[in-house]
Amino acid sequence: MSPTQNVKTVKVDLPAEIFDVAVNVPLIHQVVVAQQAAARQGTHATKTRGNVRGGGRKPYKQKGTGRARQGSIRAPQFAGGGVVHGPQPRKYDQRTPKKMKAAALRGALSDRARNDRVHVVEGLVSGDAPSTKAALASLAGLTDRNRYLVVLERSDALTWLSLRNAPEVHIVAVDQLNTYDVLSSDDVVFTKGAYDAFVNGTAAPSERKAEVVEPPADDAVTEEKAEEPAAKKTAAKKAPAKKAPAKKAPAKKAAAKKAPAKKAAEKPADEEADK
Repeated sequence: MSPTQNVKTVKVDLPAEIFDVAVNVPLIHQVVVAQQAAARQGTHATKTRGNVRGGGRKPYKQKGTGRARQGSIRAPQFAGGGVVHGPQPRKYDQRTPKKMKAAALRGALSDRARNDRVHVVEGLVSGDAPSTKAALASLAGLTDRNRYLVVLERSDALTWLSLRNAPEVHIVAVDQLNTYDVLSSDDVVFTKGAYDAFVNGTAAPSERKAEVVEPPADDAVTEEKAEEPAAKKTAAKKAPAKKAPAKKAPAKKAAAKKAPAKKAAEKPADEEADK
């Protein structure tokens, strides 16, 4: 028995919403270009005439020499001079929404799946010791092509150690799967654990969104309607309590009525004084 027959493939039903969608080539191109641009360090730099050393004085007088007028020997036209419009440190990042990245990845996986280039296996290495030879033999038993993208769980140290030095194999964690790696490889190989994690992780966000937009249940609406009249009645009962301070107004009127009595008492006193 050859070592290429030891690999155990798993027959799974690839979800159509991930592995059978329309391929949007312009979208995939934009996402790949953005990913490559984000990988650039942007640390390139050149020195202008103000950064190079020397050239602090005028090399010769302005007139009378017959030569072209010059103000510094570190001008761009001189050897050792500064660079004009050279590259400077900057970032090349492009804003790419998450939905665009997810759609591009689904399109790339769908293209590989339609050509039977997506494989799911139980494992690539048997035993407890890493073996690059056994892992490559297992991959060779899946396809005749020689560029593999192996998607693993982060806890699968055995397979990771077996394939990390193989030049024809690119290993990626399941949570780091991206469009560029899928397109740069001929075949995509998932382990069973990585496949389950990828499919379940992709479907989880849509389930959470569905819970947010679902309307409330009928019994919840009935309870809310029943609580509204009770709240209104309670507010109506509390309203007269706020009007209690308004009863103090008649007391002022009583005081106003007493004022004429005081004036009447003052008039006889004045009359007696006149007499």
